[in-house]
Amino acid sequence: MANFTLDDVRQRTYKARDAWWTVLLVDPLAARLVKFTANRTRITPNQLTVGALILGLGAGACFAAASWPWLLAGAVLYHLSFTLDCMDGKIARLKGTGSVFGAWLDYIFDRVRVLACAIALMAGQYAATGNVAYVWTALGVVFLDMLRYMDALEIYKVRQQMRTTLIQTRQEAETLEEAVLRADGTMPDARDVGADLRSAEGALGADPEADEERVVGDDDHANAALQSGFYKRFPWYIRIRNVLLRGRIRPHLISGIEFQMGVFIVAPVIAAIVPGAIIPVVCVSAAGMLAFELFIIYKFWLSSRDYSRSLAKLNDKIDGYRAQLPAEDLERATGTAVVGSSG
Repeated sequence: MANFTLDDVRQRTYKARDAWWTVLLVDPLAARLVKFTANRTRITPNQLTVGALILGLGAGACFAAASWPWLLAGAVLYHLSFTLDCMDGKIARLKGTGSVFGAWLDYIFDRVRVLACAIALMAGQYAATGNVAYVWTALGVVFLDMLRYMDALEIYKVRQQMRTTLIQTRQEAETLEEAVLRADGTMPDARDVGADLRSAEGALGADPEADEERVVGDDDHANAALQSGFYKRFPWYIRIRNVLLRGRIRPHLISGIEFQMGVFIVAPVIAAIVPGAIIPVVCVSAAGMLAFELFIIYKFWLSSRDYSRSLAKLNDKIDGYRAQLPAEDLERATGTAVVGSSG
């Protein structure tokens, strides 16, 4: 059997920044359960993912009963389900047993859990009260959960496309810079290309407020470059960000995680004490998540503008290099024939 320590779990599996709900209410328990599970059992991450789904469905069954004891039981089961869901990724990172299929399974089961619990919770309340607003609330919860993940995936895809373009442009710029320096080592612009390369590359640094998979030890310098435009407009934000960072809490305070917990834990618990509180609590959770999602979109928009400007400057330098190189040197540097060149 393995002999992982609690420090191993924290260092290898904790994210550099995470949702405050996870940091404060899940990780302290999950880390100890991960240590025991990794050292004493042969349970795999995929088995934990399945277990999380089963507990989530159990929470849904409790929600459907609608009475206050079952609402409380459902909230407890949902929290335990989310704890298991956090453990599967930690076990995978700790043991190096992650897989593409496991990531897919985790994503799909998360969506199934949200769908099942939303339907069960609101259907139970509708059956108990006859208030059709619960039906619309269920649709709203499912829609917002889908919207949040679609937006995250689309931003990730766009950033990957930008990164691919940047890599290709950087390679071309470096090749042409070397050719120019060989031809004329006194060219002034050759000293500046490095700064533009770093500026363009920095604009693609991972955004830990949108990316939930970063672990302790990841470099934050690229992210600082990415957010430079935002920081210039809101300098006070840096102070808040740094205070939260010391506790591993990301400034995106109401993410999809807090939204789910608001709907499936906070709302049922409050409704067990104050009947009829589910819809108001869900509305507050939804408003908070939408506000912070707009915040991330705004930051992404600013970073994309910084990236475009940096890349445009870099392309201008590439054009300048091309114009100064003789045709034969340009062909040798790029590996392609130059139109109009001799031979």
